[in-house]
Amino acid sequence: MRWSRETLAGRLMLGQTIVLLASILTAGLVASTVGPQIFHDHLVESGHAKNSAELVHVERAYREASALALGVALLISLACAILVSWLVSRRLRRALHDLTQAARQLSSGHYTRRVPTVGGGSELDTFAAAFNSMAGRLEDVEATRRRLLSDLAHELRTPIATLSAYHEGLVDGVIELDVDTRAVLTAQTDRLARLAEDIDDVSRAEEGRLRLELRPHRVADLVAMAADSARASYTDKGVSLVADLDLNAPTTVGVDADRVGQALGNLLTNALRHTPEGGQVSISARPERDEVVITITDTGEGISPAQLPHIFERFYRGDSARDRNRSGSGIGLTISKAIIEAHGGTITAHSSGHGHGATFAVLLPRRRL
Repeated sequence: MRWSRETLAGRLMLGQTIVLLASILTAGLVASTVGPQIFHDHLVESGHAKNSAELVHVERAYREASALALGVALLISLACAILVSWLVSRRLRRALHDLTQAARQLSSGHYTRRVPTVGGGSELDTFAAAFNSMAGRLEDVEATRRRLLSDLAHELRTPIATLSAYHEGLVDGVIELDVDTRAVLTAQTDRLARLAEDIDDVSRAEEGRLRLELRPHRVADLVAMAADSARASYTDKGVSLVADLDLNAPTTVGVDADRVGQALGNLLTNALRHTPEGGQVSISARPERDEVVITITDTGEGISPAQLPHIFERFYRGDSARDRNRSGSGIGLTISKAIIEAHGGTITAHSSGHGHGATFAVLLPRRRL
């Protein structure tokens, strides 16, 4: 750190010093020119002769005493002002230096760097708080990016390893291209295709590139179609799916039916995945002011408080040891959130903890087209 006219603190102190010197010179000039004349006029008015030796002596004493007092006072004021300016500039300089160093470290990838509050004023404290908030968000984004790359590599590794093994087996003649082999190769290829399509859907939705064909649809019809599409999977697992709907309700929303159906289907699939045999999942819809609330509630595993803030992140899984085939790609909830938000709505999750089930609420605006 260095003091110079190139730094903000140096310029501030230099400017304050110039103002103080100008003020001192102005005060001295005014006192030396106006003061003696006023003092002389008062002496004459009090009865002293204009050119008497006594009057000259008194005026000289006044000028010398005034000059001495003014000089001492101005020197002390100048010293105090310079000291205060130096202290203020030093504190400001320290705060700006900390912010600059933190910004440099942050730009170098050190996302854990934070700026302490040094008392440089409410503006700098607010700026430091905003900087720390930004650094925290960047740290979260970086952690998410690393986890995404790790999980994406894991998702790709299994089908690629399977395809590679079968390819080598076919080349070496160890494996025959029969019906079972074709089924395995097709399944793994489809898995890779679904993963690529899911990632593309999320990226397009989050970047605002998701094309929506908005048309008025009855909410009851949208929910009924989603429930009917998932009912076969529920029957196979032995989980009850209850649709609590008023099929005659006239409530409509302006949405892309296919995309909303995809979002609701992902939520129903997620609920089925985490609900054991004999459990129940219910889906319902109700109007609420200018919105429509679609609720999906299950009696399954539930979600811990530590997991709730992350369940809509890409590839997030509460239990990393969970079987991949059972837990899917970990991107279904992310897609649902992106689709609902593209419609101007919101999606939230609630759970009282493990063993208490979970509730997902989708809020869609009741927009007229």
